[in-house]
This record gives sequence, C-alpha cells and structure tokens, in this order.
Amino acid sequence: MRRRPPSSSRPAQAPAPRQGRTARSGSSSKHRILQLHPVPANRLITVVVLLCLGLGGLALRLAWLQVVQGSRLEARARQVQTEKQNPLGRRRSIVDRTGRLLAIDEERVIVWAHPRYFHFPGDDPGQRRTPREVALKLAPLLGVDPETLIQRMGNQKSGVKLANNLEPSLGSRLKALGIDGIDFEHGPQRVYPQGSLFANVVGFLNLERVPQAGLEQSREQDLRSQEMQIGIRKGGDGTPLPDGLGAGSMFRDDLKLQLTLDTRLQRVAQMELARQVKKWSAKRGAALVMDARNGELLALTSVPTYDPNQFWRHTPGLFREWSVQDLYEPGSTFKPINLAIGLQEKAINANTRVNDTGSLQIGGWPIFNNDHSAHGVIDLPTVLQVSSNIGMVRAMQHLRPALYWQWLDRLGIGSAPDTDLPGAVSGQLKPRQTFLENPIEPATAAFGQGFALTPLKVLQLHAMLVNDGKLVSPHITRGLRSGDDLAGPGLSNGRQMLDPAVARLVLGWLETVVNKGSGKAAQIPGYRIGGKTGTAQKAANGVYIPGARITSFVAHLPVDDPRYVVLVVVDEPQGGNAYGSTVAAPVAKSIVEALLVIEQIAPTKPRLR
Repeated sequence: MRRRPPSSSRPAQAPAPRQGRTARSGSSSKHRILQLHPVPANRLITVVVLLCLGLGGLALRLAWLQVVQGSRLEARARQVQTEKQNPLGRRRSIVDRTGRLLAIDEERVIVWAHPRYFHFPGDDPGQRRTPREVALKLAPLLGVDPETLIQRMGNQKSGVKLANNLEPSLGSRLKALGIDGIDFEHGPQRVYPQGSLFANVVGFLNLERVPQAGLEQSREQDLRSQEMQIGIRKGGDGTPLPDGLGAGSMFRDDLKLQLTLDTRLQRVAQMELARQVKKWSAKRGAALVMDARNGELLALTSVPTYDPNQFWRHTPGLFREWSVQDLYEPGSTFKPINLAIGLQEKAINANTRVNDTGSLQIGGWPIFNNDHSAHGVIDLPTVLQVSSNIGMVRAMQHLRPALYWQWLDRLGIGSAPDTDLPGAVSGQLKPRQTFLENPIEPATAAFGQGFALTPLKVLQLHAMLVNDGKLVSPHITRGLRSGDDLAGPGLSNGRQMLDPAVARLVLGWLETVVNKGSGKAAQIPGYRIGGKTGTAQKAANGVYIPGARITSFVAHLPVDDPRYVVLVVVDEPQGGNAYGSTVAAPVAKSIVEALLVIEQIAPTKPRLR
C-alpha cells in the first residue's frame, strides 16, 4: 500500500543535492521515496542459523588448534623462530707450575674460495673474475706464490680452502679487499706457544681438533670447556631477541690445567740432552727430574721431538713419550736398589765385603765385569764406585732367591707405576718359578739385567732412596685452577717400603760414587751429590744386540737434605768410549746446575771435623 506524504502548512524544503551530481539550474528536486518490505521469517531464521554454524565451526577449529594441535604447532613455530648455535668446542689452557702457557685456544681464520662467484668491487654485475686474477690479489697478503693458490683452486667451482690458521688481523686485511666469492670462517685454534719443548707431554690436536697424543688425549674431559648449545629467538625480520637465554647460557669458564713441570728447567734439559745425543750420534735420549718428596716431575723431556703446531711434518713415531712407554734393562743404575733390598732383609750390612774375581760361572753362564778386571775383596761402597757386576752377584747371593723375587714384585717391577702420565706401561719380570729354577736369573738381576722397566720406573725407585724409603707416585699435573690462581707444591707422601736408615745408608754410598767413582763427571763444588752410572747391553725380542748399549746416570741431591732425583738415559750412543759416565753424566750435571739455581739451593756448609 502506497503511503501519501503528510500534509503540512509549511512549504516543503528542497532536499540537498546528492554528492557527485550537480543540480540543474532552474529545476527543483523531487522527493525520493523508499519502499520498505517486510523480511520473511524463514529467511531470517536461515541467516541466523548459518551465522551460528559459522561461529560454531570457527570455535571448534580454534579449540582444535589450541588444544589438540597446540603443542605441535608451537614446536614448529619455535623451530622457525629459534636458531640453534652449537658450542665452538673451546678447550682450557695448559700452564706450567709457574703459570707459563703451554697450550691455548686462540681465534684463527680459515679462508675459503668459491671461484664461480669471483667478483671485484666496481665490476659490472654480470662480470666474473678468473682464479688467476683473484690469486694475484691474495698472494701478497698470504705470503705465498700465486701459482700455489691457482693450483689449489684448480677447476673447482666452490668450497676451496685457501689458507687456515691465520691471525684475525690478517683476515681483516683480506676481507677489506671486498672480493665476492672469498669467505672467512672464524673459530678457535689450538696453539702451543712453547713449540716442541713440551710436545712429548702435552701432545696436540689434529686439524679437526681431535686430540691425538699426550695430555690433550688422556685429559680430554678435563680440558673441554663447559659450553652449552644456545637457542637464540628471532623476530619476524630475523632480529635476535633476548628472550630464551637462560641464566648461565653464555657462561664460559676460565679454568686451566696446571702442570708440575718448569719451563726453565725443561728448556735446559732438552737443550743439553739434544747436544749430547748429537755428539754421540745416539738414537734418542730422555731426561727426567722429580721432587722425591711428593712425586712431582719438574722436567720430562726426550729427543728427538716435534713441533705440535706443525705435527703433519713429523713421523707418528715421535708422538709418544718413550721414557714412559718403552722398556729397557736398567743395568748398573739398579744396583743401589738391590743393595737396599739386601740391607732391608739384613742379608748384608754396612760392613759386608765381597770378593770380586772379575768373572764367574753361574749355571753354566759366564759373567764378567764391564771392564773385565778383578777388584779383589771390596766393601759395598766400592762395589758401587767401580760398578762391579761380580761384587753385586756375590752380595745378592746372601739373599734367598724367593725373597729376592718377592721384593722385586713388591716394588712393582712387573706392573705399571701409579701415575697420571699418559701411556705408562708395565715392566717385565720373569715368572716366580722361572726365577727360582734358574740360578742365572737372580744373578743377572743383581746387576740390573734380565728384567725390563721404563725410565720413569727407575726414577721412581731412586726417589724412594731420596725420600727415606717412601715410594711416591710420579705425576705431572696439579689439577684445574681458576683465573690467576696457581697451586703450590704438593705435600710429602708415599708408601713406606724401606727403613729410613737403610735409604740414608745407600744414599751415602752413592755420594762416594760421585766423589771417588764412576760419577765424578757430576761433581759440583760446594754441593753434596749422589749418583750412579749405568751402561747396559740392549736387548730386542729376548736377544742382546751386538754392540748396542743404553747408557744412563741418576743423580740425588742434596745428600745432606735429600729431595731431588735426576735421571738421564741415552739410547745407543756410538763410539768405544760411550758409557754412562761419559754420555749421560755430563747432561745430568748441567740439569742439576740449573735446578740448584731455580730452586735456590744454597751450597752445603763445610762440616766441622
């Protein structure tokens, strides 16, 4: 039904013109009438139902995403938003007993080349440079011939390692060239500031930073710095966010492994040992210094050695410390240990005298003195002074073989020493039955042959004489220390094996060896020093090698207040005059002189008569 407009006594006003249209001049606008139609009820219901269904579906979908799939979707989001950074694998430093650096991680740069992308600053976007053009720019900074770089790149398109172990400053200079296709990888590099000086002890890491020898390998867990994998949250534009970094996630400890070794003494020992090995054209040599009161090693060196910073230039045979891992027959340096055993069991005493006839037969086997001379009836100090094999056999015949073998076993001749030195091995001692059934076995053992041990074990046994009969465990580490903190010397310790009076008596006899006998080359004015030379036949696979000898000298000081023991072993010196007194003793004297200065040991005051 059409409605009529309401009547009014007032004149009707013209409606405003619609936007976008211009009213014609002189014409009046007419009323625009809107017609309203009622909405059918069923249509309204349908719309409401559809809206409810849509809202319900959205609610169900939202609930499904939030409740059922929430954890999985959150994980996917975290995976996209979080960047995982693995630990760099930094390692703790190694220092000597005074804090001098022996091994340290430093930042180094590896240079990679991708020839397919070579481009110089200012070049046209599509221009590509040749490997030769790039090599000519890099070679002066790298200090290599351009042809070397060209050969490294060859025909490869990407991923060519041009140089590694570069200083960060050099890496910055290379990066300043702005050459596209040259990448720089920064990371820690193991550096050994002392070079070859401690290579036999510390060892090294290979190019993949995997430990290969020495303490780097045996103390792997202690040397790994405590680093954690870090998850860094990122915003939508990739900006790192502080969220997600828990307390301690960026922590890096400052611990370092402190050794007992002294760089100053180690340098003297290696220098003197290398000089003597070269002079006598020897196969190799080793020198060890121990504080007999606590078992700390102040020096442990061997030659030939290698540079751990360039380990690939050396043969793998140099990567092991032979004084800890190789066996030898100690010869005359074991005679003082045998006399101490006899004294402890009261089979001999300070007044015992023996008849040195120069040679004798034991079980059908001939035994001779080293110089084939006879010294007649002599006392035990003289036996040591002239290093009489026959005198030692006569002296040890006072001890029952079963008791003798028991003592050798108790002293650990057939077992590895308790030590933190990597790779320490067991000695070789004949089975008890063999030792008892063959009279030649205790006879040869009397002058240090027929069994084998390492130089480290010989050092440990002589330290027992210096330490009032206590057997200490040789070691080279003082543990992990933080910051600038350093540990002091360990306390005196050890397992009592001999009566202190026995140890002091033998030590007094050893002083006569230096004053009157074969150890005169180790004399130092003003100091009381004990010592014993050794020149033994060298065996291989149970057979003695004709003409091959291993010479040694062990020193004890100061006798009036015993504390230190020095052992020098030189393997296969050449020449008719190659003995412990001529080859090893001079090296020991040089080491002792340096030790006296470093430890500030005053000369012995003259004794009143």
